Amino acid sequence: MDVPERSDVDHLIEPQPLPSFARVRYEPPVETVAEPAVAAREQLSRLPLDGLSEGATVAVGVGSRGIHAIDDITRAVVERLAERGFDPVVVPAMGSHGGATPEGQREVLASLGITQSEMDASIDARMDTEQVATVTVGETEMPVHLSVAALESDAVFVVNRVKAHTNFTGPVESGLTKMTVVGLGKQRGAKSFHSTAIAEGYLETLKPALSAIEDAAPLVGGIALVENFHEEIAHVEAVPAGSFIEREPALLERAYEEMPTLPVDDVDLLVVDELGKEISGAGMDTNVIGRYRVLNAPDPETPAIDIIYARGLTEATKGNGIGIGLADLTRKAALDQLDLRKTYANTFTSGSLAKGQLPVVAPDDEFAIRTALSALGGYDPETVRILWIQNTEDLGELYVSEPVLPALPDTAEVVERAALTFTDGTAAFTGP
Repeated sequence: MDVPERSDVDHLIEPQPLPSFARVRYEPPVETVAEPAVAAREQLSRLPLDGLSEGATVAVGVGSRGIHAIDDITRAVVERLAERGFDPVVVPAMGSHGGATPEGQREVLASLGITQSEMDASIDARMDTEQVATVTVGETEMPVHLSVAALESDAVFVVNRVKAHTNFTGPVESGLTKMTVVGLGKQRGAKSFHSTAIAEGYLETLKPALSAIEDAAPLVGGIALVENFHEEIAHVEAVPAGSFIEREPALLERAYEEMPTLPVDDVDLLVVDELGKEISGAGMDTNVIGRYRVLNAPDPETPAIDIIYARGLTEATKGNGIGIGLADLTRKAALDQLDLRKTYANTFTSGSLAKGQLPVVAPDDEFAIRTALSALGGYDPETVRILWIQNTEDLGELYVSEPVLPALPDTAEVVERAALTFTDGTAAFTGP
């Protein structure tokens, strides 16, 4: 795609005076599990696995990106299952991620530190599914698919984080239920679910789908993880099968209390250095930026952000730029990082087309910032509220424009004053 050079557009928008900035440290009080792998072992030991004979194959569904210590936790689960006399097999439970291919899903697991050698267990990454039921959701007939690797096992166990979903709100969002229905549904199951959920509602779709899977597959339970503001493990809990829907609301409530948020809710311009699948399933955490952009699901009331400028992709996302469409602006450097095959595989499966759309592409940072400030209307450097973050996961340190400082909570402190400068169009902050 040809993007205009700086010389092609430089005359269209006059330079704007920039506000002063400050580097801020933001650290709300948190709880942390010191040894999450040890906690996972202890919790799994308390979970009854009656009816499983020695040598029974247990499919361990994992694969949600960005979970703290997920490699250590998964290894602990695999080891404890083996100690109890079972044969654990790791099954990627990530819908269409990794380009919806076995190789891609293995690559995603490897990026999390989950490999056959590290886990001392085989990985069955087949994308094959079996339709285990058809459920009626409202006025929609939905096929329910489940991984053949899971169905061929003697038991199914999932490990996932309970957190706010990036597309909807409700008593059950991301967690064990969603991983079972969507993650283990692979691409076909994920597509079927999302298509129905957009029309009939997410929770309304999750409940009957989970029930159908519980009837068709030997689901025995899961390990639920809750993370704190710093994306560290705050809680580990084993949840038996049949209790996912009942237990997850309380875990989700805790996740909401602990989850990362911006220090202020009213923002003119949010600059995000990087987005990626390991940061959030939507590339940028939609609850942090206040944008779902999903049919039949209203955006969160807060925060209210007028313009978002996304500067680039993480290395770990491997070109999957899902979420780039949540921004209003990006730059050519981000466009060059995009792998549209991976991005579109995720976009088509989720049905959230807005997240895969391209925003306006600026030639560089300097022109992007100039464009954003001009688009605010009535721009005034003395009042403009700008937040500049690395990503929507790491919010412990950020840059804010001077007018934001009076609105900061007591848990935020100014580390140093800073100035925004540009070198060959690329932005950087310099100290006093």
